[in-house]
Amino acid sequence: MNEIAAKSWTRETVVADLERAILEHRLPPGTKLGEDDLSDAYGISRTIVRAALLALSHRHLVELRRNRGAFVAQPSIRDAREVFEARALLEPRTARSAALRMTDDSLDILRANIRQEHDALDAGENDRALFLSGRFHVEIARIADQTTIESFISELISRSSLIIALYWRRRAALCETQAHHALLDAFERKDGDAAEQLMKSHLLDLLASLDLRHVSQPPASLREALQR
Repeated sequence: MNEIAAKSWTRETVVADLERAILEHRLPPGTKLGEDDLSDAYGISRTIVRAALLALSHRHLVELRRNRGAFVAQPSIRDAREVFEARALLEPRTARSAALRMTDDSLDILRANIRQEHDALDAGENDRALFLSGRFHVEIARIADQTTIESFISELISRSSLIIALYWRRRAALCETQAHHALLDAFERKDGDAAEQLMKSHLLDLLASLDLRHVSQPPASLREALQR
């Protein structure tokens, strides 16, 4: 976000910008989100900042602590297990539904997302690859055409990004693209059984890849974290 104060910001655009920074790990878990710092960075009033932080707290991306202010959420070990277990319950059935509703246009969107993941990984932009990986899963939920479940899955995936920032232990790609390619193959065949099983295995594998002891350190500068 170059020269962010030069732009015209609203509550909605600030929410979107901060959410992207959190999901891409430019604002790691535990980062203090000072109202004055954000007001100066965006060139907006503290009233808009407070409204944006409140909206992000409703999405479980920000914690509002009494007398201490706002911080990027730090999911606990229990949170980590529960979020991925919830995803393992919901997303396999959603993948089955998506496979049965798959169209050529939807396949093109998923293929493009995977290409962007590859490009990000090749460029060493692992945090951007993580964001794109999450978007792949959200897109599957959208294709399944189950609005309520899509909203819930989207929130779980956002929370997963924070969990991965804290507890991920693999050196390989954050959400292995091989699993996404396998899912894409099942979608191309409209094979609901295979899509359901592949998604379940994929999510359980991700859960097994968490090191529930490691905690990342937040950046020293909020303004630096918001720069693109």
